[in-house]
Amino acid sequence: MLRRFMPSPAMVVALVALFMALGGSAYALVITGASIKNGSVAGRDIKNRSLTGKDMAGNRVGGGAIKESSLGPVPSANVSDGLTRYAVVTGAGVMARGRGVSSVARTAPGRYQVIFDRDVRGCAYFASIGDVGAATPGMGDIATRALGSNVNGVWVQTDSQAGSAADRPFHLLVPCQ
Repeated sequence: MLRRFMPSPAMVVALVALFMALGGSAYALVITGASIKNGSVAGRDIKNRSLTGKDMAGNRVGGGAIKESSLGPVPSANVSDGLTRYAVVTGAGVMARGRGVSSVARTAPGRYQVIFDRDVRGCAYFASIGDVGAATPGMGDIATRALGSNVNGVWVQTDSQAGSAADRPFHLLVPCQ
């Protein structure tokens, strides 16, 4: 009597096929960092734009992986940020050319004030006697210091070879950090 309630082999195969079709045979695979062998994931294994800054620990992407030739020309910080100021000044105290200069004034024979567009107290001052064109400048000495009355200013003194105050053309370079 029990045999009557037993499914036939064809019915068993049909039911298994039905359950497989409805339920599927897929299973979930969980991949963790521990299950990946070091050095086994290559760049081609990662989908483009799928990683973000949050996915990477600090200082983990090394510069060795970036070809310098792919970056193009990278200007120095002084050029790109405009942190270097300069002035080329005539002996009469007139600016011939410059960068970041607000004004130039001759205050006395051989004494000049060069005012820049920012605070230059933390900068270095380099000056030399030099013509504004292609002529040879007269010989002499030059000295610089911060201008006490203005944080944006540099005081320049030019002297003759004999050491007395004399108007001389000069070049002033003021690199800042």
